[in-house]
Amino acid sequence: MYRVVVTLVLLAAFAQAQPFAGSEPQLKEAIAKHQAGDYAGAIEGYQAFLKAHPELSAVRSNLGAALTHEGRFQEGIREYTLALEADPNNLGVRLNMGLAYYKSGRMLEAIDAFSKVHAGDPANHQALLLLANAHLYAGQKQEVIALLEPVAKSGNADDTISYLLGTALIRDQQFERGQIWLDSLLRKTDSAEAHLLMGTARMMANDLVAAKADLARAIELNPKLAEAHTYLGLTLLRSGATDAAAAEFRRSLAIDPYDFDACLQLGQLLRQDQNYVESRTFFERALKLRPGDFGARYQIAAIDVAESQMEPARTGLESLVKEAPAFVEAHVSLATVYYRLKRKGDGDREREIVKTLQTAEQAKQAGVKALERNQ
Repeated sequence: MYRVVVTLVLLAAFAQAQPFAGSEPQLKEAIAKHQAGDYAGAIEGYQAFLKAHPELSAVRSNLGAALTHEGRFQEGIREYTLALEADPNNLGVRLNMGLAYYKSGRMLEAIDAFSKVHAGDPANHQALLLLANAHLYAGQKQEVIALLEPVAKSGNADDTISYLLGTALIRDQQFERGQIWLDSLLRKTDSAEAHLLMGTARMMANDLVAAKADLARAIELNPKLAEAHTYLGLTLLRSGATDAAAAEFRRSLAIDPYDFDACLQLGQLLRQDQNYVESRTFFERALKLRPGDFGARYQIAAIDVAESQMEPARTGLESLVKEAPAFVEAHVSLATVYYRLKRKGDGDREREIVKTLQTAEQAKQAGVKALERNQ
């Protein structure tokens, strides 16, 4: 559901091409082309006009909207940046810049822009939804919960807020709290979004048969719901149906190229098939969505090892174990790299670290099992 709402917000934002009082004929023509959907003609007209009138930030905003509509995101962002330099308090321009970041998969920059709009205009419902949505895309579940729970508790939660909040809670494994918002949707309609939420919860509870049924129903109701394909892919992957899972991840990415989980999981399957070139592209896209993600960085380093690119692998893995010292697989791979580089002492040290970490994990599991027996 929130993807539908976001799409509508995007369309509304990118349609902003307002006439200006006393506009010159050249500008009027550019605006008319923009409003008629001739974005290429509008871009050309705006650019020509701005050569003579570079100070008009509103025209730059229109140019940014037209460029973004055409997929020329970086150029659009540049125009929005220039417009904000002239008019830093223009929240409409900042919202559009956030949308350009969002559409290009740069979620952290989108979050920054949407946060400023929300802070400047807390009543802006579009900014609230877009900010929550961007947080969810970036894997920031707690931020979504903190943002939306006060709205929900005030009794102002519409179906979209219910869906976003329920999704964040379920992904944060707060199943009982998430179920409250899921139930509110299920009572209203047999919707694709409600079945997606139910399927997600059941998959996370490892009820794979029921999860598959719910997710298949979500896709039946709305084949364009990218997340339903992603979670069906994850369910199939847990069931061992790797080829079917890969097909679902591709379907998801055909609808939404910036689904993080689909990028990461499809990249892993391609790496296992030794399709390193295509695999790397998906991991790089995943990192664009969530810069610094340990899993994506590890997978890229694993590709470097497979392709005998030992120095890039070493650099990547050393950085990774420094930031995530308990990441066992990264230490194992780093040991392999050191041995191939004839650095036996460093390799031996990494092997000892692996043994220590594995021993600690085994002791932890033994403690958990003993506690369960005594309950």
